[in-house]
Amino acid sequence: MQAKPFSQACENNQHYIFEKLAPLLAASQRVLEIGSGTGQHAVYFAANMPHIHWQCSDRRENLTGIQAWIDESALANLAPPVALDVREIDWPEPKFDAIYSANTLHIMSWHEVELFFSHLRKSLKDDGLLCIYGPFNYNGDYTSASNAGFDSWLKQRDGQSGIRDFEAINALAEKIGLRLLADHAMPANNRLLIWQSPAQ
Repeated sequence: MQAKPFSQACENNQHYIFEKLAPLLAASQRVLEIGSGTGQHAVYFAANMPHIHWQCSDRRENLTGIQAWIDESALANLAPPVALDVREIDWPEPKFDAIYSANTLHIMSWHEVELFFSHLRKSLKDDGLLCIYGPFNYNGDYTSASNAGFDSWLKQRDGQSGIRDFEAINALAEKIGLRLLADHAMPANNRLLIWQSPAQ
């Protein structure tokens, strides 16, 4: 049996993220999670929002661990994970009411972040929501000493990664027609950013 991967950060933050997501996704039926990682968020959110069909996705090498969490949960509204790499043009269909991604943009290279935004409208419905969780800089500055240290660690591990500037991310969102709805301060110096795609 596949051992389940585990993230303490996911365990710590999932309740706080859920509190913000639940009212936003009250009318949603299908949500795509990009970069599901261990699969912990998917299980928690699917269990607490049973009206939503939750679709996990990640790079192919992470799918087995995500499936282990899904298998143990036995949740009917949690689909098997699908392979998704932001560098590729094939994204899940049909379109989803919302797209959610946590702690991914600072792991990607900036080019991959640009590709993420350029492709995501393929899978997001008109009037749909984009929900992104993680650390961000504002006006070129870190929001905390711990984020500055985290950014240094990220860049030592991979020079292409690093905490992104909110303004640059918002510009990418606006470029594809998304409108910022909310910027929530979250525990541990993180943010939950919510955009909406235009209604047709």
